Parts: sequence; C-alpha cells; structure tokens
Amino acid sequence: MDTVGEFLTRIRNASNSGHEKVDMPSSKMRVALSEIFLKNGMIRSYKVAKDSKQGVMRIYLKYDEVGVSAIGKIARVSIPGRRVYCSVDQIPRIKNGLGFVVVSTSKGVLTGGEAINKNLGGELLCRLS
Repeated sequence: MDTVGEFLTRIRNASNSGHEKVDMPSSKMRVALSEIFLKNGMIRSYKVAKDSKQGVMRIYLKYDEVGVSAIGKIARVSIPGRRVYCSVDQIPRIKNGLGFVVVSTSKGVLTGGEAINKNLGGELLCRLS
C-alpha cells in the first residue's frame, strides 16, 4: 500500500472505532497531510517522535460531545495504478464548500481552495467531507 493510502486507512479505521489516537510511521507527506487536517479542524493535534529509523507519528483524533468524529468521509482519489491530475479550473468542490480535496502541487501539499487561490493544479490525493 502507498504512503497516503495507508495514512488515510489508519485514520479512517481509528475514527470509526472511536480511538483517541493512532500511531504510524512518519514521512514528509504524512506530516504535510496532518498539518492540513489540523488547520481544517479534522484532528486535535499530532506529534512526530524521532527514532533510529524514520520516526513515529501520533495523531490525536477529534470528536464532538456526542462522540461523532470530525472526519465524516475520507477517500483516496489518486492511487499508484491510476494517478489523477487536474488543472486549477478542474479542482472539484466537495459538498458546495463543506468538504475539501487535498492537492499535491509544485508548491507543496495544499487544500483545493489554497491551490485555486495560488492558481496551481496538481495531483488530487484525497477528498474529505
């Protein structure tokens, strides 16, 4: 499984099971995705701990008072066997702005709205709603 796919699957499974946190190996892509999730209120926080290999990342998931996860639906768009690229005018809007897509651009990993504001296209990594 690819890095982004494994990241999203671990978060989805932990969220559906009601776990408070999830641990996984760290990478630059996972840190960038966690930063986007944090800025958009999908997770509470994350930490990266160094070890002798690549490091370990711990993500603290966010729930409301009733126990419903802040991450409603999370799906991978571009997979290793079928990459999905789009220009700036083809970036999709999710649920009329209530959700968002994550785009890997030449200027880094951005949300769809940030990519549109910077006039950048790229690879659609995932969609959240």
